[in-house]
Amino acid sequence: MAFLSGFLLIDAPASALNNARDAQDAQYDNEVGVKLIRVGRESSPYVSAQAFRYWLRDTLSQNLEWLAHTAPVFREAKVAYTDANPIKYWDDDLFGYMRAEGKKASAKDSRADDSGRASATELSGSVTRTSPFRVGTLVSLAPTNVVKDFGVMSRTGPNMQEGDPVPHSHQFYRAVFKGQLSLDLGRAGLFTYTGKSGNQNLDEVRRKQAEDAGLEHVEAQKAYRLSRTERIQRIAPLIRGLGELRGGAKQALHYTDVTPAAVLLVVTKGGNNPLQYVVGAGEEGRPRVNTEALKETIRAWKDTFLSPIYVGWTAGFHDGERDKLRAALEELQAEGVSFVLEHPRTVLHHIADDLSSEAGAGWLA
Repeated sequence: MAFLSGFLLIDAPASALNNARDAQDAQYDNEVGVKLIRVGRESSPYVSAQAFRYWLRDTLSQNLEWLAHTAPVFREAKVAYTDANPIKYWDDDLFGYMRAEGKKASAKDSRADDSGRASATELSGSVTRTSPFRVGTLVSLAPTNVVKDFGVMSRTGPNMQEGDPVPHSHQFYRAVFKGQLSLDLGRAGLFTYTGKSGNQNLDEVRRKQAEDAGLEHVEAQKAYRLSRTERIQRIAPLIRGLGELRGGAKQALHYTDVTPAAVLLVVTKGGNNPLQYVVGAGEEGRPRVNTEALKETIRAWKDTFLSPIYVGWTAGFHDGERDKLRAALEELQAEGVSFVLEHPRTVLHHIADDLSSEAGAGWLA
């Protein structure tokens, strides 16, 4: 199977992209804190993988074609799940699901009272699907200081408030986040019924739907597979969506463009991520391209590469490091390594387009 793997960088010059329930070292009762990883006395802000996936889902919802194929969500008391039908819904296919309806009388009553379930796919047993799209926690490249900003709620004008202003406080930081990405291209559009946890994608109802829809039956894998055209139709918007990412907390006070400032991706024969050590922290926590690590890892792994190395790096974002990266990749060209270096959005569109190429046919095998 082939995987699109690599990482992205998000530049957060003064931001609070993912907030915590309780602020660490809070000085005020109503202080809003940011999520932090602490090692000793040092703190590194992070954005949870759940938050990132929410950003991506929200971004994809702006694509009307994707939105038309988004699964409905149902709820029973404290349990929620999607329709869990990857044949119909693109997000169930690429983001995974777990649907196990409650057996208590209260759960059955809530289902009976929910008129929105009229279009729900019937369930003949629990179904689960591990996500073909995977993302790591986005963590600041280097530990950084967290700033506490004190403010007040006050208004002027004809409706000005009376009495003392209401104080509040929140935390923010300056950081560059790095997060790993992986998309299992072989599993996108491939639905198994093995009975193993995470792989019981289809129950009897959904298997019947797969048969009726004419999906290819891959009997050796106990799976059904969509056509290549249908799989590309789902995968391409997700890849392009990464280049148009929007989201993040505290945008009214700390507007931050969360589209990737840089991405490094490659299609490989396995799910390993060989590019993860190419960019790390340099002086004062700034991004630093480790050219020796780049050369060593590419020489070690290039026999597994099925595509060029796709590099998206925004001009104006640490241009000296972009130049170092380009020079190292040009040196490796003499050893048969190919690469593409463009703006992140452009290079992600390039990858999506390459899915339809002759080389891309092998990625989806």
